[in-house]
Amino acid sequence: MLHNTELRLRPPRNRVDRRAIGWWTLQSSLFALPLPLVFGILYLSIPPARFVFVWLLLGTLVPGLLYMGAMPLWRYRVHRWETTEEAVYAASGWLWQRWRVVPLSRIQTVDLLRGPLQQMFGLSGITVTSASSAGAVKIKGLEHGRAAELVEQLTRSTQSVPGDAT
Repeated sequence: MLHNTELRLRPPRNRVDRRAIGWWTLQSSLFALPLPLVFGILYLSIPPARFVFVWLLLGTLVPGLLYMGAMPLWRYRVHRWETTEEAVYAASGWLWQRWRVVPLSRIQTVDLLRGPLQQMFGLSGITVTSASSAGAVKIKGLEHGRAAELVEQLTRSTQSVPGDAT
């Protein structure tokens, strides 16, 4: 009788917290708005060059606003996570999407992360470092209390699962 212990790559079940949309929107605004702001100031400050600056303003503002509107919603659709008795599943990205499965026996560390913008939205992220050359699995945009519980749960689970990550 064959016994299949291989974990399958499948979509994780849990969405990140809905507040992640606001967090990602704020992050994207910090990336997308400074250049249009500079061109707007130059447009107002240098009247002879207004024709040039109005096109530069529009050429950077319109794509920036599209990015700010589309990226957070798309990421919310893609970002998912799940933990089981055998593994941690994570899906992330927006243009380049990544699905990962980390068996509990391969987990080395579990870290809780909270940047200043995440704190404003009551969010946290966790990083699951494994014995893999692909690097750590990050689950961002979790409600802070849920993230802390998840770190505790994974820490307990990995201590009780025999494996080769130690």
